[in-house]
Amino acid sequence: PLAMGAGFGAGLGLALSSSAFIGGSFVLKKKGLLRLCGRARAGQGGHAYLREWLWWAGLLCMGVGEAANFAAYAFAPATLVTPLGALSVLVSAVLSSIFLNEQLNVHGKIGCILSILGSTVMVIHAPQEEEVSSLESMAEKLKDPGRFIVFAVCVLVSSLLLIFVAGPRYGQSNVLVYVLVCSAIGSLSVSCVKGLGIALKELFSGKPVLKEPLGWVLLVCLVICISIQINYLNKALDIFNTSVVTPIYYVLFTTAVMTCSAILFKEWQHLVLDNIIGSISGFLTIVSGIFLLHAFRDMPFTPSLLPLFLQPARADPHPPWSTADRHQSCQHQPLLPSEDKGSQSAEEEE
Repeated sequence: PLAMGAGFGAGLGLALSSSAFIGGSFVLKKKGLLRLCGRARAGQGGHAYLREWLWWAGLLCMGVGEAANFAAYAFAPATLVTPLGALSVLVSAVLSSIFLNEQLNVHGKIGCILSILGSTVMVIHAPQEEEVSSLESMAEKLKDPGRFIVFAVCVLVSSLLLIFVAGPRYGQSNVLVYVLVCSAIGSLSVSCVKGLGIALKELFSGKPVLKEPLGWVLLVCLVICISIQINYLNKALDIFNTSVVTPIYYVLFTTAVMTCSAILFKEWQHLVLDNIIGSISGFLTIVSGIFLLHAFRDMPFTPSLLPLFLQPARADPHPPWSTADRHQSCQHQPLLPSEDKGSQSAEEEE
């Protein structure tokens, strides 16, 4: 169990504020992209959004959120900070419905709730990462040829295939292409963030970290990874709905980060059975929520689709029986209406 101390509270507060800023940044950047009337849009490879102040405000909010997220890793475990990013899905969905007029139907709302519940379950059963307290130990893990190097090569090769092969063919019609690029590269950026956090701790403790080449390599890699993420995330936001891009990006990004952390920090090595089941159940709950949000996003959901007992009251074209008729037995009711009986008598006389 996690100790509920001052450090944990600070990490939790930073993680929550990070989700709020990042969720708002999606809406601000989308608002800036929508103002590009007649200019080269990001979806077609243009960069006219660099002259929109709303886009820069969104980028600033994302920077503040990422800085808060970076600081949260110094006070709380990574397995706690990363799943809390699901709250940015809720923030983005609510703000998009208010400021962007993007309708979020009942399926989407249930999907967001399921994503948050699944993240909560993953936080409760989160594995503990292996202790890494210095850049030397970080370098040893990065040099592991059987684990992290193979994972990094697979991430880079798959990202290149998505960018140069799948992007030109399916990038305009499939939301997963550009979001997968952001998520795969994002897993490497989180590893760089963890390494830089360790370097900052050593710097504040008085160690000569600035002379270590690993810290500078991690900084350069982090800048490159963030640049790639921003570019392809802008393309995804310009083409597809914000309430769809945000949760899908969260699920894929969280999955990639968890996989990278499990390989690099060996988080799942000493995990007991109940925590394994809880983590898998939480992940499947998130996937179910994302499926509801993505599969039924274009389906209109009106009150007429509800069951009859849940529909709002409306005028009944067939009013109920009168008070006098309520107590009359059905056996005393005529089998045919009076006009039908009259027509039937006329036929018999003829």
